[in-house]
Amino acid sequence: MPVAIFFICIALMLVGMTIWEIRSPTIERKGLLPLRTTRGDRLFIGLLSAAYINLAWVGLTNTNQFVGTAIGFLALFFVMAKG
Repeated sequence: MPVAIFFICIALMLVGMTIWEIRSPTIERKGLLPLRTTRGDRLFIGLLSAAYINLAWVGLTNTNQFVGTAIGFLALFFVMAKG
């Protein structure tokens, strides 16, 4: 169930980013990442990071899955804000 919730949140974020991009087109900026990125680029990089963190948490620990999901989303928000 937690993994399903994780991927449903990803789908909702993609829909939200599409609407945001249509209403307010983005410009490239250089942040913490060593390349110029748009919001969509940062979302893609953040989603990949969150997915790998979540999958590593599932595969390597026996603890609560919601902790891995929370860590993944924190990484995603960090990339979106500072990347």
